[in-house]
Amino acid sequence: MHHELGDIDPQLRRTAIMAKILFRPALWHFRLMHWLMSRLEGKVSAGLSLEQRWIDRSDGRGRIRLCVYRPDTAASQSELPVILYLHGGGFAMGNPEATGSVIARMIETRPCIVVAPDYRKSIVAPYPAAIDDCFDALLWIDSHRKPLRAADNRIAVVGHSAGGGLTAAVTLRARDRKTVDIAFQMPIYPMIDDRMNNPSVVDNNAPAWNEKSNRLAWDIYLRDLHDRRCAIPYDAAPARATDFSGLPPTVTYVSELDPFKDETFAYVDRLRAAGVPVKFQYYPGAFHGSEVLAPKASVSKAMVAFFLTAFAEAMDGRFETWATE
Repeated sequence: MHHELGDIDPQLRRTAIMAKILFRPALWHFRLMHWLMSRLEGKVSAGLSLEQRWIDRSDGRGRIRLCVYRPDTAASQSELPVILYLHGGGFAMGNPEATGSVIARMIETRPCIVVAPDYRKSIVAPYPAAIDDCFDALLWIDSHRKPLRAADNRIAVVGHSAGGGLTAAVTLRARDRKTVDIAFQMPIYPMIDDRMNNPSVVDNNAPAWNEKSNRLAWDIYLRDLHDRRCAIPYDAAPARATDFSGLPPTVTYVSELDPFKDETFAYVDRLRAAGVPVKFQYYPGAFHGSEVLAPKASVSKAMVAFFLTAFAEAMDGRFETWATE
């Protein structure tokens, strides 16, 4: 869907113009952004402690860097719930440190341990590298509860954008392989449908992320499957799943101009039809990542407030008001 500047919330318009200039749907831009974000490696937000660990990959291809975050307070010595956090970046760019503010807010809202894998990016290794790394991180958490000082036997999975897509994929894998009990999932404006045939993505020219950038990202991520003319599995594009029963309570939100709008609505509908409790919100006039790029805008503050309120409810196990129909 084509958008005009007038479709955008007035408080977001200046940021939208800048985002149109700065964000380019090109491989060189993905590589540049990834390089810039890599300069953040090892940096930690105030109030957090960061321990970096390296674990062997299940496919035998090297090791995964895990960022293990804790509150930098007396609470860090207590047993705490564990969150697997999966960062965004179109599967092609980013790292855990680039999302440090999100991780800090979660830990501030409810003291917890956040394990964030620096999974392989598609510009280096296409599917299934990213989902394999994320799932390996989940299994590592499950088998290291005691040294992590995990509070209970459940893990939650949270992620934004491509990280939201990986969140949905991880929970589907965990259900089908019967490996880990996931308490809840928060796939925020998730990147889950490679078919790109929904009205919200077709001809989408919105700032930050649009049809062109989305198509490029999927093409890079799925290039091995496309080259071999293989069917696309659901843990590559979770919208292709046919069974959504037995998945954990879910939180998500999406914006009006986001190319992922329609696939997020469809995902919510299919989860609810399968009896999964879902807490969902929709934001008119905003675009993909508005709350990151324009945090002072009222709609951005509303998104962050919704995210943290829902996170607190989920951490407290208060799912009774979440809609299932």
